[in-house]
Amino acid sequence: MFVAMNNFKVKAGREADFETQWRERETYLEGVAGFVQFSLLKSDHGGDYISHTTWTDRQSFVDWTQSEEFGKGHRQGSLAGVLEGPPVIGLYEAVLVETA
Repeated sequence: MFVAMNNFKVKAGREADFETQWRERETYLEGVAGFVQFSLLKSDHGGDYISHTTWTDRQSFVDWTQSEEFGKGHRQGSLAGVLEGPPVIGLYEAVLVETA
């Protein structure tokens, strides 16, 4: 399993705008080889969000980032004025996975 996360710092008072933009966008993830799950996570600390994607393996994620669908998904709307700065990406290989 491979996990890709982007940490976003949203300006105070712009949280609803940020969440709305994510809710209304087209993800283009359906049917992408190796894609498992997407979550948008909101911290208990104001303005701190993480987009979290799970993939079967790193290569599936890399292939997605080089796809036409990735470009389409990331050209939707603008977060200008909503974020305090650019997102910070974190890429992780699973070492241990437990499920219910």
